[in-house]
Amino acid sequence: MFKTMVAPRFGDIDGLGHVNNTVLPVWFEIGRNSIFRLFSPDLDLTPEVWHLILVRTEFDFLSQMYFRSDVEIRTFIEKIGNSSFTVGHEAWQEGELKVRGQAVLVYYDFKLQKALPLPDPVRKMLKDHMLPSVVESAESPGLEA
Repeated sequence: MFKTMVAPRFGDIDGLGHVNNTVLPVWFEIGRNSIFRLFSPDLDLTPEVWHLILVRTEFDFLSQMYFRSDVEIRTFIEKIGNSSFTVGHEAWQEGELKVRGQAVLVYYDFKLQKALPLPDPVRKMLKDHMLPSVVESAESPGLEA
């Protein structure tokens, strides 16, 4: 699991004093930078190096967050498919889970404009960043990984 601390900015707060829900996609993307560096350590975005495209995000807002304290973004791999993988995200403030979400990324060739199967070394690298409980359930008989 990767952990990133984010300090809410005054401009991240809505009229009720809460962290605005539009901020979470940005914070979760910041958390994905650690995943991105697995693929491109220097974050080289050239089509020859960069092979990731975002195809889906979702969020569950569990509790309100406020300006008064930092937020810990936790990022990990939840699922690995043929050409895609799911990144799990959590936002914690003051020791409480406030928001959880997911992002689905596809291993993509921008020159060919199509998804490619995840290479075995990439698959192994991603599996190394799954939470132990996720790995155990993925390896249990009868469950699809």
